[in-house]
Amino acid sequence: MGKISEFTQQDYQVIARDFADLREAARKRCADVNELEVVQKAFDFANQAHKGVRRRSGEPYILHPIAVAKIVVSNIGLGYKSIVAALLHDVVEDTDYTVDDIRNLFGDKVASLVDGLTKIKTVLDNEDKAQQKSIQAENFKRILLTLNDDVRVVLIKLADRLHNCRTIEYMPEHKRDKILSETMFIFIPLAHRLGLYEVKSEMENIWLRYKEPDAYNDISAKINRNLTDKEKEINEFIIPVEAALKNAGFKFEIKKRVKTPYSIWHKMQTKGIEFEQIYDLYAVRIIFDSNNIDDAKNVDSERDQCYHIFSIITGIYKYKADRVRDWVKYPKNNGYEALHCTLMSSTGIWVEVQIRSKRMNDIAEKGIAAHWAYKKDGFAQENENEMDKWIVKVKEILVNPDVNALDLLDLIHNDLMKSDIMVFTPKGDQRSIEKGATALDFAYLIHTQVGNKAIAAKVNLRLVPLSYILRTGDQVEIITAEDEQPKPEWLAFLKTSKARKIVSDFFRTDKTVKKTPPAENRREEKPHSVTSLSDGCRYVIASCCNPIPGDNVIGFVEPDGNVTVHKKTCSHANGLASKYGDRIVVPTWDKIVDSTMSFPVRLALKGYDRIGMINDITRYLSFVMNVNIRKLCIGSEAGVFDGYIDLFVRDRNDLNTITDRLMQIEGIESVVRLEIEK
Repeated sequence: MGKISEFTQQDYQVIARDFADLREAARKRCADVNELEVVQKAFDFANQAHKGVRRRSGEPYILHPIAVAKIVVSNIGLGYKSIVAALLHDVVEDTDYTVDDIRNLFGDKVASLVDGLTKIKTVLDNEDKAQQKSIQAENFKRILLTLNDDVRVVLIKLADRLHNCRTIEYMPEHKRDKILSETMFIFIPLAHRLGLYEVKSEMENIWLRYKEPDAYNDISAKINRNLTDKEKEINEFIIPVEAALKNAGFKFEIKKRVKTPYSIWHKMQTKGIEFEQIYDLYAVRIIFDSNNIDDAKNVDSERDQCYHIFSIITGIYKYKADRVRDWVKYPKNNGYEALHCTLMSSTGIWVEVQIRSKRMNDIAEKGIAAHWAYKKDGFAQENENEMDKWIVKVKEILVNPDVNALDLLDLIHNDLMKSDIMVFTPKGDQRSIEKGATALDFAYLIHTQVGNKAIAAKVNLRLVPLSYILRTGDQVEIITAEDEQPKPEWLAFLKTSKARKIVSDFFRTDKTVKKTPPAENRREEKPHSVTSLSDGCRYVIASCCNPIPGDNVIGFVEPDGNVTVHKKTCSHANGLASKYGDRIVVPTWDKIVDSTMSFPVRLALKGYDRIGMINDITRYLSFVMNVNIRKLCIGSEAGVFDGYIDLFVRDRNDLNTITDRLMQIEGIESVVRLEIEK
């Protein structure tokens, strides 16, 4: 419950303005005036219920449900019942009204949605530290259980989380870290899995803005500078494309976009590259009218138009063959369809081109809600059941009595994060399977008995073991034997949850098979210790991310009272914060370290090779900078070298100085900090 105070005339004006915006957006989703009147009724009810209540920001509380409802209609594309539920989603929790009151006024469906949202919020806000189990893990289980009843509850919850992220600056830092970590661990992957790219991208950028503010501001500034410099070139790139498509008779629109700060930062981190080395910074989206295709037979026509546009634009510009992504023929599991290619402009910049029909674009922007809309209109497509299949799979995990909430959270997170590849049966039938899956996983995908009796496989006509990791385009044949049965060692390399469950169930009564310990009991790699400081705490530097003084960090109080310190961007830390939000603390480096300490870092180096290059690097670090080198791994091929150096530094300033000085050595093109692998 927020603080209570009288509203001013200005407050009432802001409320009226924001609801007028929502009402206008809702008008497009309401079938008739009666539905719009229900939206008005819900607003009047919620406005009265929250009267005089303010948020932490000081603004009237009612502005929050209005904003959530606007995300629900504008970003997700849901209908009037969801808009009504969004307006009412905090009433039962924060006022004296009950779900029965909502049911009497707005009907069973709206009451059911509000009830689901209320139960989620009740667990989210419950931080009883006396409880031993993870409150947050139970909360996410409850969130996902609503998939059993109505996916709209999850979608409205995503809208609620997005608006909380938008206003997160008003939260204390430990609460902010908890919310952002939950967001990265579950809500962002969930938004991706449900096809809500706008919601996902905005959450990612907010996460980066608060977790790594310097990186966010630096990348944003570089994007703006580059966009200003390249605007004319992008426009010139589009001109002949527009002319050629018009000449071919297409009805279309072209939109320009640039990679988001988070997507750039993530690529820099995972690839070990600098901003200037990201060549697909700019994208052009071609959205064409496919003449209102409304039956399955015409899907091929829509696809043919994508390929036709591809042939037209690649006749104008050369394309990068290894950057073509055909999600028209092979849609993503969340329903995304488009044809991507990267073209070289006449002025020498790479431009990614995304080709979509209007239907494909709607699904890309609105995700599952757009699927429903097209399905309702009778538009059939090959991939329309993929979302339903995923939801069924999640339900199977949720109702498994042998999976506790913490294990479930890890299972769902891993399932949300994974991507799929396309492989083929011996007869040429296409099958989708998780990236990283083995030949044995594929056997279980075909049939349980095929997996149970598998002894080997042929991939592209070559004999391989069952542990062989599949790649996109592989043709897979499973070799079986009638007397074969599952082996305990299969659990060491099986990837998919379906295959692992079948094999685990087979050995459930066999006490010699070791089960994977619960997530909270798994042994972690021993972190680096830090010495008995002034505030009485013993701080431990996490070995999973190796933060150094100057990094933005988050701390977790361990059962023994020690505080483990992670980078705020550490994926392991995000997982911990998602489960144990009550254990978060906000450490400061002046309490953690003293001036005598040094910390390990890894620097990736790339450049032009020459005689004496490695000698110059090591001499400079050892004798000029007086830096202790832990490990050196550099290779050279065809005149170009790359590799990494592990060394010790005192803090970020020390690291920046070393990086700047290394860049002055002749031939070095880039020096980038990497994560040190465990």
